Amino acid sequence: MSSSAHDSALNLPILGARENTLAEFLTSPEDEVISLFNQLRAPLLRYTFSLGVHRHDGEDLIQEVFLSLFRHLQHGRPRSNLRGWAFRVAHNLALKQRQSRQKRAEISASGMELAQVAPDTDPEERFAEEQRQEILLTVMRALPEQDQNCLRLRAEGLRYREIAEVLGMSLGAVSNSLARSFERLNRAGGG
Repeated sequence: MSSSAHDSALNLPILGARENTLAEFLTSPEDEVISLFNQLRAPLLRYTFSLGVHRHDGEDLIQEVFLSLFRHLQHGRPRSNLRGWAFRVAHNLALKQRQSRQKRAEISASGMELAQVAPDTDPEERFAEEQRQEILLTVMRALPEQDQNCLRLRAEGLRYREIAEVLGMSLGAVSNSLARSFERLNRAGGG
């Protein structure tokens, strides 16, 4: 049996000039968006919160991201690095929202909260840890916004290449930004 006859007999689509993956034929855009939503909703929300978006607005923003993703897939656009694509869309929407509301002063918390020190910790240890966290948070806030964004995305598990794509930076610039930021945080934290 020839290859094309075999494919027809199984009713499998034949891969054409367009670079498709088997996953594209096995899942619908709806299934793919639902799967990505389940994987990325929480990290995207944390990231948008760190950019100063409020919780209610963040939920709406994430819905917009996944609606855009659905349209993107429905129109047969590239499926490569959809995670990075989603973070880039969330990043851009969050910045637009922040600019339109003129709430730059609300970045004071930068979406970063101090980790809770275990209540059963020795009071002196707890005080020392809280002081260390306050210092690190102060250093974080003093970093340039682009360095803060690089750190936030790295904390969400994005690779350097994905961070570069989301923020529109070169890979070298991301690497330099993170190295510089980690060095400042290490010096401040006594590391």
